[in-house]
Amino acid sequence: MFSGWKGRRRILSVAGNPRMPLAGQEGYAVSEMVAGAPAGREVQFALDDIVRCGAQRMLAEALEGEVEEFLERHAEKRDAAGRRRVVRNGHLPERTILAGAGSLKVRQPRVRDRRGAEAADAVTFTSSILPPYLRRSKAMDELIPWLYLRGISTSDFQEGLAALVGPGAKALSAKTVQRLTTVWEEEFEVWNRRDLTGKEYVYLWADGVHFNIRLEEDRQCILVIVGATREGTKELLGVLDGYREDKESWKELLLSLKARGLAIPPKLITADGALGLWAALPEVFPKTREQRCWVHKTGNVLSKLPKALQARAKAALHEIWMAETRAAADKALDAFSSQFHAKYPKATQCLTKDREALLTFYDFPAEHWIHLRTTNPIESTFATVRHRHRKTKGSGSRKACLTMVFKLMQLAERHWRKLNAVPQILHLLAGYKFVDGIMQERAA
Repeated sequence: MFSGWKGRRRILSVAGNPRMPLAGQEGYAVSEMVAGAPAGREVQFALDDIVRCGAQRMLAEALEGEVEEFLERHAEKRDAAGRRRVVRNGHLPERTILAGAGSLKVRQPRVRDRRGAEAADAVTFTSSILPPYLRRSKAMDELIPWLYLRGISTSDFQEGLAALVGPGAKALSAKTVQRLTTVWEEEFEVWNRRDLTGKEYVYLWADGVHFNIRLEEDRQCILVIVGATREGTKELLGVLDGYREDKESWKELLLSLKARGLAIPPKLITADGALGLWAALPEVFPKTREQRCWVHKTGNVLSKLPKALQARAKAALHEIWMAETRAAADKALDAFSSQFHAKYPKATQCLTKDREALLTFYDFPAEHWIHLRTTNPIESTFATVRHRHRKTKGSGSRKACLTMVFKLMQLAERHWRKLNAVPQILHLLAGYKFVDGIMQERAA
């Protein structure tokens, strides 16, 4: 190809339309040489226009089909003269919808009842595809918070969206995002007061994360609890804004769950070594058993050892929590203590003081061990929260930070992994005992 010329594929219809084939006609592609086009420069209209025109046409056809189906359902309704009562009545004024394919211009078919809307049993038509006053597709409504929550600042928002969906994004300014945050605050308030009566959670995971707030001197600590239902689904259960992970803060969160109807105590809760939670738990759910997070415990133990020994120590710790039986885990733990205690007593004491809480999972179904040994459901989500926090250099207020955490956790909740072996949950709730992860015969 000669310098200064660029090959371009163009769609031609039988009628010669250089943009799109006409309805019902087949088009073909030809190569065209564009004089003066700099090498590497993209030809703008072809692909984007094809996608936009195709999406616009498909939307129009879907709306027509929806109206035709509606008219057929009411075809038997007739007036005194025998004419159909429910008929087409032209189109509504054209409006623009912002979708993933760009800005789509739509003229929606209109339906009317010949007797008038004031009739007692007048038939009215409302499109399920294109509800009244809709200006953005659901995908766009999900894209907006997704971009914002993952670190796009409000000042860069319009430019970023324009690159994705074209000039139609001009209507989505920084004020749009600010309005969204206000809506999210209201959503959190409603969610935080929801009724939990009749809900049952077999397992809980709890953790707290600290944030710096730009407009305040004190650090913010947000406490989060995730629960697993009897169906094996993980749900965001509780979120509380506090200043620290002390007993009173955790107790407030647990009591709020109980006050809203969570009467059945969970079987097990997994968390790190936060003393506040473990002090508060017996006062609210005394029958709930404790499991310490092995990821946190491993980090705590290794921090008390020289770097040269950490790889070997980590492998030895792995042998403990991956043991097939409780007896084998105890043996591996004793071996670790014997190996490191003489020179590094703080490391071994950090491990042995929580021996019982670290090995509680052996009394639960083996299929669930992978879920119970760590606080991963929360930790993985907090990684996204911390990323957003770094991108925006901290939230401006405590409420903004709390709302951000809530929305990010809600987005992550859709992708949380379901518990393995759901029938084992029902056995556990029915009172069956498990020894080394294996269900035992229940006494008569």
